[in-house]
Formats: sequence, C-alpha cells, structure tokens
Amino acid sequence: MLYYILIMLEEKVVRIREWLGSGSINVFGMPMSGKDTVGRRLAEVLRGGFLSSGGILREAENEDRTLNLTKDGQLTPTKQFYEIVLPYFGRENLKGYPLILSMVGRWVGEEGPVMEALAGSGHELKAVLMLDVSEAEVQNRWRAAQALRDRGERADDKQEQILTVRLNEYRGKVQPVIEKYRELGLVVPVEAAGGRDEVFLAAVDAIYRFAIRRAEVNRAGA
Repeated sequence: MLYYILIMLEEKVVRIREWLGSGSINVFGMPMSGKDTVGRRLAEVLRGGFLSSGGILREAENEDRTLNLTKDGQLTPTKQFYEIVLPYFGRENLKGYPLILSMVGRWVGEEGPVMEALAGSGHELKAVLMLDVSEAEVQNRWRAAQALRDRGERADDKQEQILTVRLNEYRGKVQPVIEKYRELGLVVPVEAAGGRDEVFLAAVDAIYRFAIRRAEVNRAGA
C-alpha cells in the first residue's frame, strides 16, 4: 500500500512540476496551520525554493535588534514588508526554479505588488494553497508546541496573548487577502487538521487536481 501511495505521489508531483514551471504557490493559513512545514516539503519535492515572509522578517530582526517586525504578533507595516521581502524573489539562485511561499503578502492590498514582483522575477503566481484549520485546533497545537518546545525561540510564539493578537490580525487583515485571491480563482483549499503526512499528501493531491483543471481551461481557451 505504501509503495502504491509513493508511486501515485511521484506521478502527481511530476505533473505539478510540468504545470508550475518556474511559477510560484503561496501557502496561506492561520498560525500553527502548518504553512512552513507543508511549504518546505512542497519545495523539496518540486525542486524549488522556499520563502517564508515570517522567516525573512525574523532574520531581519536578528540582524538589526532595533527592528520589531514580528515580536508583538501584529503584521509588519507594508512599506517595511516591501523593502525587506519582495527583493528575495529576484535572487540569482532562484532564477528558473519554482517558488513555494509561506503567506507572503498578508495585508490586503499587498497581493497586487506581490503578484507583480513574482511575475517580474519569472515566478508567476499560479495558486494559493489554503490550509484550513479551526481556531480551537490552533489553540491545541500552540499548547502542544509549548510543551514540546519544538518551535525554536520565536518571540511571537512565547505568549498566548500574542497568539490571540495574531489570530485577530489574521481575521481582520489576512482573510480579505485570501478573498481577493479567491476572486481570481487561485485558491486551493486543503483540510489541514490531520497529521503532517496526511496534510502534505492532501496538499499535493489538491494542487494536482487544480493543475489539471487549469490546464484544461487553458487548452479550451487556446
């Protein structure tokens, strides 16, 4: 059974690679929904690069201790986001490779410049993977992470009140971005309440089916 699953997975991954080319997939979801976990695995199997806006901003904070871009749970101001994150798309080592993004462009209004920057660097946005989990599941995962201490030393993960801020920011600022992408027909929903392997396989299957549909639409319109 495992062998059959692996064969099917490889067939789907090959088809996704053909469709995606050097394009990009942006992974969205609430805190603790598994964006970075799924994103890194997708980047690995699709032989692409992985960029997390949160990771890039935390790196900037480490380099300049005067910056406070993520620590209080609020979204980074758009101007700083553009200056710090968008230049990564054009990096020489990413040219010709697909990109998997972890919620890059979180504030409504940022989706347009993100898409323009991706297209300009040869990484056209092809899909937005939406990892669906409930807020109750987010709380459970946060408590488990605190017990396991498996999230490193992230300042935005240390206090439950900061998690509450992050959830409020998501509802008020990120969900409108997702609706913009939904209007463009780019959203690929995935139920993400299961285990890591289960969610990853579901993500690959969802992207594969989306890629098939988009290819059929393109052929019909040709």
